[in-house]
Amino acid sequence: MGKPWAVEDLKYWDEKIREKVEEVGLSCFPQEFEVCDHEQMLGYMAYSGMPAHYPHWSYGKSYEKLKTLYDYGVSGLPYEMVINADPSLAYLMHGNSLCLQILTIAHVYGHNDFFKNNFTFRDTRPEFTISNFKVRADRVRAYSEDPSIGMDKVEEILDAAHALSYQCRRNMAIRKLSREEQEEYVLAAAQPQADPFHSIHKPAEYVPPDLTKIPLQPEEDLVLFIRDHNPYLSEWQKDLLTISHEQAQYFIPQIETKIMNEGWASYWHHYLMNSLDLPESLYMEFLVHHNQVVRPHPGSINPYYLGFKLWHEIRRSYDEPTPEEIEKYGEPDKSGSEKIFEVREVDRDVSFLRRFLTEELMREMDMFEYEKRGDDIVISQVSDEENWQRVKDTLIASTGMGSFPVIRIDDADYKQNRILYLTHAHDGRDLDFGYAEKTLAYVYQLWGREVLLETNVQGSGYVFSYGDDGFNQRRKRQ
Repeated sequence: MGKPWAVEDLKYWDEKIREKVEEVGLSCFPQEFEVCDHEQMLGYMAYSGMPAHYPHWSYGKSYEKLKTLYDYGVSGLPYEMVINADPSLAYLMHGNSLCLQILTIAHVYGHNDFFKNNFTFRDTRPEFTISNFKVRADRVRAYSEDPSIGMDKVEEILDAAHALSYQCRRNMAIRKLSREEQEEYVLAAAQPQADPFHSIHKPAEYVPPDLTKIPLQPEEDLVLFIRDHNPYLSEWQKDLLTISHEQAQYFIPQIETKIMNEGWASYWHHYLMNSLDLPESLYMEFLVHHNQVVRPHPGSINPYYLGFKLWHEIRRSYDEPTPEEIEKYGEPDKSGSEKIFEVREVDRDVSFLRRFLTEELMREMDMFEYEKRGDDIVISQVSDEENWQRVKDTLIASTGMGSFPVIRIDDADYKQNRILYLTHAHDGRDLDFGYAEKTLAYVYQLWGREVLLETNVQGSGYVFSYGDDGFNQRRKRQ
């Protein structure tokens, strides 16, 4: 059992940590802490950390599952939860020891700095985070309590919206073109290319593009497209789709930066705790907790461990480069401290791993790729000289939003019959048939007409469909 504590102890150590935070150059939102018991923490976990959320059966299910696992000792609770908001809000578990509270406070300031400064969070409007979730909750409750609508109809729409909300644009740094800009692009692309041998070639025929096609270019924002182009949806149904989309947009940056964010918070809690001149009893306990947080997980990726290792490696490679690194990359043009703050601002997990996860580091961490063969799990590739890049590519492909297949709307009036034609951007990973069926059922529910999905299965073209007769599949005609 760790040393007991009082609120005054937390205030004292918070002040000491904030002094160190300013010294090292972390730039944070104002930070607020709330001490809660295990039942409150379970509730916040079910609500994705939010103090308020709209009602839906999935949150109740999540709470009961988390509580059952906790009550039977199958899983514990997180040391902390912190919200991307301005001011930032973090929860501390009442039952944690003083050392664990100090470590958690230091960890929270790392997250706070990352939320404020990483580019992926710039459009999340953190100053309105908590109020926006409360407003959305009020809107959903109003629809649920409306006698003409009711909870069942609300949850039916939210079920579909939740399932589809992450089928959207991934990289918000790339601006979406307006309809007018898309028309200009399509018209320019339809013009025959300049032919240096035009004197001996038959002139290319100009085929004018169909500017009435919807969408003019493939569309990735599935929920918003249905909201804007299904004329039979009621205003309250459209609003629920908007709410679900806005919620997904808030959480996508956290999905896209999990490794960087947790590694950054772990890097700085390690640095801050070592600079606090802790009493020996607290310091020894800190080492135990820290090693539990950043230890490798055999057979899976621990984002705390991987991120922590990478941040340290980036700083070392700029402050103490090896002769081989100098020969390969040249002398560093900045200090390690300057470099990690630069990377913290401009990268997300995919680019972070692509740029800084080296062959040597992968071998040091014993990274490998495995696959299922029958009833067995078999290691298929290891990080040796020949295959480390393949292992790295596999990791990057499944990082962040890469774990979600990219589905695009190609035609909203296929065969002039309001059939919705979707295409799967196949990247070597086939769709799971069960998930494909459930997804198309939800799209069909919201669109109200037949839905087609073009994809590849084991190298062959297929078209999945969902309509009045349920789910079907057929080979695509060549």
